Amino acid sequence: MNTLLLPANEESIVQAARLMAQGEIVAIPTETVYGIAGSAFDGAAVKKIFEAKGRPQDNPLIVHVDSLARMEQVVQKITPRAEKLAKAFWPGPLSMILPRGPRLADEVCAGLDTVAVRMPSDPVAHRLVELSGLPFAAPSANRSGSPSPTTAQDVLADMDGRLPLILDGGACKVGVESTVINISGPQPVLLRPGYITQQQLAEALGEEVLLAGAITHKLKEGEIARSPGMKYKHYAPKANVVIVRGSFEQYAAYVEAHKAEGVFCLCFAGEPESLPVPCVTYGSENDPAAQAHDLFRALRELDEEGAKQVYARCPGQEGVALAVYNRLLRAAGFQVVEL
Repeated sequence: MNTLLLPANEESIVQAARLMAQGEIVAIPTETVYGIAGSAFDGAAVKKIFEAKGRPQDNPLIVHVDSLARMEQVVQKITPRAEKLAKAFWPGPLSMILPRGPRLADEVCAGLDTVAVRMPSDPVAHRLVELSGLPFAAPSANRSGSPSPTTAQDVLADMDGRLPLILDGGACKVGVESTVINISGPQPVLLRPGYITQQQLAEALGEEVLLAGAITHKLKEGEIARSPGMKYKHYAPKANVVIVRGSFEQYAAYVEAHKAEGVFCLCFAGEPESLPVPCVTYGSENDPAAQAHDLFRALRELDEEGAKQVYARCPGQEGVALAVYNRLLRAAGFQVVEL
C-alpha cells in the first residue's frame, strides 16, 4: 500500500473523511498523540486498525466524538457525571468510560459492555468527525508496544505501507494519551493518568476519584483491562529501559558504576554535562507538563541514537507527573531500581 503524507487542511480532511466512509483507516493528529482513525460503527475498519498496529484484540479502543449529540450514538445514556466532566474538560484530553450503545462495532470494545469516549480539542480530529458524520475509534498511530507518535514523521516511520493516508498537523501539544476515568460503576475510578489530573476530576465531580492499582502495578492475573494502556508492555523503545529512583547524586553514581558501550541516560534538562554517558533529556525536573510533552519523542530518539541500555531518571507521581511515571513504568516493563 502507498501511504500519502499530506498537510492537514480542509481538502485533506475531506479526503480522510471520504476514506473513512469507504471503510478505510487514516492517521491523524490529536492534542495528545497521533491516532489511527476508523469508523466506530464499522467492524471491518476497526479490524484494520488492529492489523496495522499489530495490536492484541482484547485491548479496547477509545471512540472520538465532536458533540454530546454524537456521544449519544455510542453510549447507552449520558449520565450526570458525564455531563459534569464534559462541561469541565471537553473538548480536551479526557476519556470517559460508560456503558456502550448498540450501534458500536463489537471490535471497538474488545468484548466489554463499556466504551471509552472522548471529544478531542485538536481542530483536525474534531473536523474529521464533523465532515464524516462518523464517531471514530482511534488508538495511537504506532506499532503496538513502541513509543506513541507525537509527529507525523513518527507515524510514517511506523505505519508506512500500512494505511493509505497520514494527515500532518504538526507536533502534538500534550504528548501523552488522554486521561481515562471509569464512570460506569458506583465510584469514579481513574484508570489511566494524563494531562487532566485526579484532583481536577474530583473537583469537577464533587466526589472522590479512586486510583486504579494498574496505574503503577501490573494487572493481576485474570483482571479485565477496561482502558487502553493497562494490560501490556507499552511505549517501549528497542533499548532496555530501567527507571532509577533516587537523588541526582545517587543516580549519577549508579550510572558511573554501570557505564558501558550502548548505555544511555534518559534525564532532565541541565543534567547531561554531569553524567558519564550519552544522554537524551525529557523536560525539566520540576515541569511535568514539559516531561509529558517530550517523553515519547525522547524514547524514539534513544532508538535513533542506537541506545542498548537506558537508565531513566524517575519523575514524580503527583498530578501530570503521574502520567509520565505511568508511561515510563510501562516502557521499562516495571523495572525500577530503588537507591
